[in-house]
Amino acid sequence: MEMPKVVMYSTEVCPYCQMAERLLRERGVEKIEKVLIDKNPDKREEMIIRTNRRTVPQIYIDDYHVGGFDDLSALDKAGELIRKLQVL
Repeated sequence: MEMPKVVMYSTEVCPYCQMAERLLRERGVEKIEKVLIDKNPDKREEMIIRTNRRTVPQIYIDDYHVGGFDDLSALDKAGELIRKLQVL
């Protein structure tokens, strides 16, 4: 059994991306697939098409689009983040 896959579209210098990564790690996520959109314009376009948003971070837990850091934080405060990260 594995944890759900966590994907985060981010940039290298984004403080909200760093805060999102810290929160996910505090909740037990060991592996975060980071897609650096500042290094690859094609990935930026992919993120915009996939999320309909232009800001980073954009976080997915499996196929569930969490959104950005504020969305992640709200999910955590509601007690839902841990539930979404639980082993399937």
